[in-house]
Amino acid sequence: MKRFFASIYIFSLAVCAFPVPLESLISADQAARLRNAEQGRIIETQLKNPTPALMPNNGSLRQNVTGLMSAINPNVLVETLYLYLKPAQSKTDSGIWDNGQKIKVFNQLTAISTLAGIQYYSSSRGAMRIFYEYSSVIDGTAAKKPLPDPVFTQPPSALTVFARQKDLTFGDNIYRYEYINTADAVIFTQENITALNYGIIPVIGRGNLRSVMAVIDCGNSILIYAASMAKTASAPGLSDKINSSFSNRAQAVLRWFSERIDNNLQ
Repeated sequence: MKRFFASIYIFSLAVCAFPVPLESLISADQAARLRNAEQGRIIETQLKNPTPALMPNNGSLRQNVTGLMSAINPNVLVETLYLYLKPAQSKTDSGIWDNGQKIKVFNQLTAISTLAGIQYYSSSRGAMRIFYEYSSVIDGTAAKKPLPDPVFTQPPSALTVFARQKDLTFGDNIYRYEYINTADAVIFTQENITALNYGIIPVIGRGNLRSVMAVIDCGNSILIYAASMAKTASAPGLSDKINSSFSNRAQAVLRWFSERIDNNLQ
């Protein structure tokens, strides 16, 4: 029987006895801006020769993002830092998420079907628009048989999942999701396996769109870093539309995740 994932690797995990202080992950200025910012987020957009400006000081995340940047040499990068304050009732004696909370966080990130129907603000239309009309885990890139979202009682340290997602902007495509689970963080990346088109115009080649989300435990809060990077075609009149949509689409994914953990860390 085909399984829902392409590969899964189990390794031993290091034990983290204490939460990671926010100021050890990002600069003091960024931490202050996050705590004081409206909705607790900072957004940066860079074009042409982007360099990550908001990436937290986490070894696994830095290795991941550096590798992706080198692989596609993107001409657009949108980064977001978001500070999620844990509900009071979810705080633990040790100050870090316990195993039950970690499982809930991981399972929310693998709940790919729940992305269907989320909305983002379309700058070109000046209105909210559905992001993914359809979203489902599939058994691979050939048969594309839809499967239930994976649910774990013990998160694996690494996981690969394929998904079919219909985006009202870029059409019906296949993506690969890679998950990395460490003691204090969960990181996932999304890569387009099929080329993305804007109508009949090809705008992002296969493998040239990469999105990253890192969820890092900071004790009484969770630091979420999201980055979308792409090597886009230089199509007159389209580049600005594509670039301007990235930030709003990233915000939609952050809202989706924060709402999911709101309902699961109570």
